[in-house]
Amino acid sequence: MEYGRLASELMRALRGRRSQSDFSKRLGYASNVAYTWEAGRAWPAASRFFQIVESTERSAVAVLAAFHQHTPPGLAQSSPVTKSGVASLLRDLRGHRTVNEVARVFGCERHCVSRWFRGVAEPRLPDFLRLVDVLSLRLLDFIAAIVDPSLLPSASEAWARLQAARGTAYDAPWSHAVLRAIEIEGYQQLNRHVPGWLATRVGIARTQEDEALSLLEAAGQIRLVGGRWEVIDAHLVDTRHERMQARRQKEFWAQVAVDRLCAGVEGVFSYNLFAVSKADLERIAALQRAYYRDLRAIVEQSRPTECVALATHNLVELGEPPSHPSS
Repeated sequence: MEYGRLASELMRALRGRRSQSDFSKRLGYASNVAYTWEAGRAWPAASRFFQIVESTERSAVAVLAAFHQHTPPGLAQSSPVTKSGVASLLRDLRGHRTVNEVARVFGCERHCVSRWFRGVAEPRLPDFLRLVDVLSLRLLDFIAAIVDPSLLPSASEAWARLQAARGTAYDAPWSHAVLRAIEIEGYQQLNRHVPGWLATRVGIARTQEDEALSLLEAAGQIRLVGGRWEVIDAHLVDTRHERMQARRQKEFWAQVAVDRLCAGVEGVFSYNLFAVSKADLERIAALQRAYYRDLRAIVEQSRPTECVALATHNLVELGEPPSHPSS
């Protein structure tokens, strides 16, 4: 992703039908700063970017709530239109990863990243977009909470692939387990595709493997190279984008975990019942979300890839059960 070009296109999309000079004046500038941004000669800082988002009648907090699928606790005290709010957002995305780990993946000096997390300084828009990409692996979803990514030349093709991948995940959940199995080094070392090899690694029938491969190829996620399947785009596919579809995904994989438990499969199956305050329940929920981000960071850097695993996480306040089962 060319983050500078993407930043310029994003600023152009926020301007909409207004002229560059009118948009600049609307934002309080005497000069034609919109032209400078769109030409890639300079960019606003992250907090200024969120101020510009709000000037187009979008709520910065609502944007981030849509991106996270919840309102991050830190934003209740500090808005992203401020330097401290940007730092809070970046720390939330960072989870428990160290500054050194983030700096290594980001490819810059540790002290620079540290200043961003502490709110001493803040990244310009291209660096901010890259940080969102590195820390969340969901940059396109962040953009989608602001503007339609299909309108941005730098993002439109990747957005179309992501939407196709989501469709595959919704329609045939096992396809993404097969996708992960293709990444296993043992498969990559095969001279040619061995029918049933992938099915064995994820515990499904050979017919399900065949269906998954067909769907993944149609979605443009895999291709046959030298007689063996290769992953074209291995980025994270977040299936929370459509609420009802996301719920069905959670139901499906929770049931898979239950089925494996009932079958006596080795794994970590545990539960804990407790009484707790509402405030501490939210703290535990935040801890669960931070754990998930850390899990994704470990997965992203894990080498060699030797197996496919399923992690399901459930935290539910117990109360009066629903009057009828959900469909």
